[in-house]
Amino acid sequence: MRARRMVVVIGVAALGTIGAGAAIVAGTRSPPGAATGEVAPPATRSPAATAAVTTTPTRAGRVLSVSDAMKELELIRPTRLKLADDFTVSTPEGKSFRLSAQRGKLVLVNFWATWCPPCREEMPAMERLYRQHRDRGFVMVAVSLDADPAVVRPFVAERGFTFSVGLDPKMQVANAYGVRALPSSFVIDRSGNLAALAIGPRTWDNEASHSLVEGMTR
Repeated sequence: MRARRMVVVIGVAALGTIGAGAAIVAGTRSPPGAATGEVAPPATRSPAATAAVTTTPTRAGRVLSVSDAMKELELIRPTRLKLADDFTVSTPEGKSFRLSAQRGKLVLVNFWATWCPPCREEMPAMERLYRQHRDRGFVMVAVSLDADPAVVRPFVAERGFTFSVGLDPKMQVANAYGVRALPSSFVIDRSGNLAALAIGPRTWDNEASHSLVEGMTR
């Protein structure tokens, strides 16, 4: 029997972005936020990303197809092809991260908060996945929904996370993506399309996760 995944509920509306339902358990929070986001135009993969893929050593261990990896990770796939809504978020360092600037790369967008136990549970595995594949055209951004952005930078620094972190205190990006539970993660393919969604924590450093990134960055 699979272990029950705990997530933290942050709203009551259905997840409309993917077009599929999922069970949500534990905790409550309902902060306000206005939906935003724009659809970015399609783009091609950059030469730098292509070179990174061809020079990355092959990982030892079980290799799954992208389809099998998604199934093993229990990811929800979209019912139709859809460009992921573009967004720009500030980082704790005062810079910015824009999704459309990552075209040609595989992007994992994770929504989390420092007060969310299952978010903290999965983040070390996210870091290991990112470090393993960042040179092959893989980008990870963890978008914090903390109402006080000042708590994010020390939290990230203390744990030594090196993936990108964004700030979404008014939940504008989260609402645009239909996020109603934390953690929620969205897989964006190299063409900028929404490829899959995970509701709740995942073991992001297992063979299925590595196979998913390897397959989608080829």
